[in-house]
Amino acid sequence: MTELVFRDDPYAKSCEATVTAVNDRGGIELDRTVFYPTGGGQPGDTGSLRLADGTEIAIATTVKGAGAEDVVHVPAEGQVAATPGATVTATIDWQTRHRLMRIHTCLHLLSSVVEYPVTGGQISDGRGRLDFDMPEMTVEKDAITARLNELIQEGHAVNVGWISDDELAAQPELVKTMSVKPPVGQGRVRLIDVDGCDLQPCGGTHVANTSEIGQVRVRKIEKKGRQNRRVSIEFVE
Repeated sequence: MTELVFRDDPYAKSCEATVTAVNDRGGIELDRTVFYPTGGGQPGDTGSLRLADGTEIAIATTVKGAGAEDVVHVPAEGQVAATPGATVTATIDWQTRHRLMRIHTCLHLLSSVVEYPVTGGQISDGRGRLDFDMPEMTVEKDAITARLNELIQEGHAVNVGWISDDELAAQPELVKTMSVKPPVGQGRVRLIDVDGCDLQPCGGTHVANTSEIGQVRVRKIEKKGRQNRRVSIEFVE
């Protein structure tokens, strides 16, 4: 099991760690990490692991391991091999991570502005999208853009909490995503609370306040199937 530093502090850019395992493909597991693994529509972090002698191992992506809280750091091609027991400094590509945090939080706002069940979603650097179970086109790009920017500028706090599996089962309305269900079986589920705007289970990384997101716009709204509408957003930069 890996200590998930990013879960308690998404602003942590690096941490000291020990290599606990290296799989047959060279994937590296640590006892603790700031690297977020691919999941929930959010890409895994990139960055580097610096060994005690100064050698750096470039990390191309991060994925989940066999256990619920195991994280595998995937080296780029041609990197030196890590050795179990080695001490490393794990450092993420912060600029990319922060943009992903901003987009991820904005997608939570989008799910509150467009009040339909979410059928899918994806986060990328500077862009993101949600798919909605929307039989008819009842939303407009300009209206969604204006409302999103209002919520961003209002500066709503983004807080992290927890709910038990039983409490979540008693409040199924908290789960907005039809395609991805929150992980249960660990006794508790992480909640992201955008004050006054949105409350739902989520394991991803987020900014502390909506004002940190910056100005956004709706790129396009597409029909993706008989009852599916895709709303894509991007930063205005």
